[in-house]
Amino acid sequence: MVLTAMVWQGCGIYSFTGASYGSAKTVSIDYFQNRSSYVNPTLSQKITEDLKNRFMSQTPLNLVKSGGDLSFEGTITGYKISPVDIKSSGQAANNRLTITIKVSFTNATEPDNDFDKSYSRYADYDVKLPFATVESTLVEDIVSLLIDDIFNDSVVNW
Repeated sequence: MVLTAMVWQGCGIYSFTGASYGSAKTVSIDYFQNRSSYVNPTLSQKITEDLKNRFMSQTPLNLVKSGGDLSFEGTITGYKISPVDIKSSGQAANNRLTITIKVSFTNATEPDNDFDKSYSRYADYDVKLPFATVESTLVEDIVSLLIDDIFNDSVVNW
């Protein structure tokens, strides 16, 4: 038991999600500004809050307004719909919603883990469905994938 504690202590703090925080105690997440050509009015808030919620639910880190040991800044750079699965008739069978965000991550306790990175995820939907009826579900699914990517890149170092 003592040996296990010593090994875990020497490697930093780990969770059952595989996350490693080193000696970090706090996290700050700035509001993700929407700079895409199409602005979904709820997307900035959704990404920001979902990222905060992930860190609050899956880490022991304390959320602070600014200057956290782990710090995130981000910008939504793309929100676009494009046709996919073109049929022989030249018509698209599906449309694709793609969301792209740029994230700057700073780890004050382990600066070698800092990064500036763009993330892009998408979801397809049937062209027969009006976008307004599927948009919120698509956004929910895409944002979940983006949050997974950001969380994994910042604190899951497998």
